[in-house]
Amino acid sequence: MDYILITLGMVAFIVGVLVLLARAYPGNGSDLVDWTPTRDYETEFKLEQDDIAQMIAAQNDYRRRRGAPELTEQDAERMGREDQQVRSRGRFDPESLAELDRELRESPGADDEDANG
Repeated sequence: MDYILITLGMVAFIVGVLVLLARAYPGNGSDLVDWTPTRDYETEFKLEQDDIAQMIAAQNDYRRRRGAPELTEQDAERMGREDQQVRSRGRFDPESLAELDRELRESPGADDEDANG
């Protein structure tokens, strides 16, 4: 029993010393290991915009081969908002899905896509 108490006491002591050292250090952990982020927010935003443009271009290529009208960035934003509305509702019962289906079929541009496909 004494062995267990001594072991646990030593572990607690080591953890306590490490916590005190961390609190006393004037910088932060990234200074200690000389770490800096590889990209800034502006670069991340630009890369995200490039990714979106590439995804829309790939989708439009597929839609052209099918004979469907091309998507614009506004269409993609609208579809994203509609998807977010469905997620925020959190309801996937048959009534709400049927209502969403009606709304999507009645939205502008849905007739062109239904005719092609």
